Amino acid sequence: MSFRQHLLLPVLLLAAGPMHAGAADYEPPIVDSFPIDQTAPEFVPVEIGSGWYLRGDVGYAITGATGAFRFRAFDTGTYTPGTFASAAYNGDLSFGVGFGYRFTDMLRADLTADNFSLRFNGARTFGSPCPGAGAGTTCSASDAASVNAWSIMANGYVDLGTVARFTPYVGAGVGLTYANWGAASTTYTCASGACAGATQVLPHAGIDSWRFTYAAMAGFAYDVSSNMKLDVGYTFRHVAGGDMFAFPAVSQAAGASGAEASDPGFNQHVFKIGLRYELW
Repeated sequence: MSFRQHLLLPVLLLAAGPMHAGAADYEPPIVDSFPIDQTAPEFVPVEIGSGWYLRGDVGYAITGATGAFRFRAFDTGTYTPGTFASAAYNGDLSFGVGFGYRFTDMLRADLTADNFSLRFNGARTFGSPCPGAGAGTTCSASDAASVNAWSIMANGYVDLGTVARFTPYVGAGVGLTYANWGAASTTYTCASGACAGATQVLPHAGIDSWRFTYAAMAGFAYDVSSNMKLDVGYTFRHVAGGDMFAFPAVSQAAGASGAEASDPGFNQHVFKIGLRYELW
């Protein structure tokens, strides 16, 4: 081996060493063709009943007419209008049920159905004969009847904040009242003429009707628990007027038709206590 070859041999060995080491240490990159999304949203169940509530209450209604009660006297094909000399309602218990939804901490609404009954007593006089009495006589009458009614209302409320578990509120509602008048009983008394002093008691068929109704409410709720509230409140309710009862059969046989008596509508002052159960 020549001197020149001795010089080249170490150079070649040094060059081959790094190349061999690099080839042995080489690792190809790993390509992830299917990356895992670590930011996928977590499934959260929906609360189906949140915000809904049920309610029920009992109350006492003080009822007053908003005007004069009217009637029509019938005599041989002629109707004569008149007003009752006296007329009054007697208050009674009221019962209500409903369901509603709370939109915010302050605003909620519900649909309610309230049932109540009223007793009516009235007195009237007219210059025409009593039913079936002879011409030239006059008559007086006393009437007794009752009405059973359902008020179907859509209501909205504003809750005014809670302090020590008490939440005062105000509200208003609008709807319809179905007034179901029962059979009326009338005692007719011949006031003058040949039949003076004679009496007869005649029944009248009641007349049913739907009547426009509006209401205003105020009260407070007390938190009995997280879901149960005691509700104490006052409701002013106005029910429009309508027909009460028809003519007796003897007058209808003589040609009378339609309603004999009608009421002007009434206002109610209802004091209630009840429970609201929130479906959380």
